[in-house]
This record gives sequence, structure tokens and C-alpha cells, in this order.
Amino acid sequence: MIQVINHVNIVVTDLDRSERFYVDVLGFRATRRGHLEGPWIEAVSGLQGVRADVTFLEPPGGGPRIELIAYASPRGEAPAANSAPNTVGLRHLAFTVDDMDAAVARLEAAGVALVGGPMEVPAGVVRHAEGRKRLCYFLDPDGVLLELAEYRDER
Repeated sequence: MIQVINHVNIVVTDLDRSERFYVDVLGFRATRRGHLEGPWIEAVSGLQGVRADVTFLEPPGGGPRIELIAYASPRGEAPAANSAPNTVGLRHLAFTVDDMDAAVARLEAAGVALVGGPMEVPAGVVRHAEGRKRLCYFLDPDGVLLELAEYRDER
């Protein structure tokens, strides 16, 4: 039934700021913008009086796109627990990088603080087909937990 992951939606407070972060800092490409309003979005979201703007971002290496939505109405909440790695629910997105040190340097140059890492997953914990995994966590401008993952071939 399921073929592929089509996209991941992230609700943001400032669409321009978040788009700049995902494009300028993480290297995504903005492909289109739109305005969401009317009976169709109210029916699909289960919310009344929806007015929102959306931008679609394509990852540089392909794969599922990210859909950033900023709701003008109704406004949502951003519980602090959503940024914690152990909060129940969809918790983070992971992006594969080919050079962890360069990616971390780019984040730090943009003023992004790491939550933790980079750290290598100990050899006996999980074996990945791509090789040994090194990762770090960081937050986007709205506190969405994100991960960078680098794999090194063990051969």
C-alpha cells in the first residue's frame, strides 16, 4: 500500500525565517509557495477559520520534501516538551551528510547550537548497512529537533 514518504510537514511561527534556515543553513531548495484557506483545508485539517501560508522544500540529494506551514489562524501552541528527544510522538527528522565536521561548522557559523554530539554510535549498539554512524542533534528556529547523520563504510 505505502510506496514512499511523500513529505514531512513542520508548523512554524515565521515562514520567511524558517525558509531561510532550511535553505541557507541546511541547503534545501524552495520550490513553491501557496496560501491555504477555505472549506477544503478546514475539512482536511478539522480546524475552522484556517488561514495559512506554505512553502515546499526539496532536499539537495532527493527524497521526501519538507512542507513548512505558518498558520495565521487558528494559531497553535509550541509546548516546550516537543523539543525534548524523549517526548512521545514524531520526534525528529534526520538528514544524511557526507561530512559531519563541515556540516556542524556550517550550523555553528549560522549561530545554531547543538543539543548534543557529534558522537559515534558504539559498535555493538546498532549495525547499519551504510557503515558506522556518527550523529548530532540540533534545533530549528521553532525548536523542532533535527539530526545530522554521517555514515562511514566499515570495509
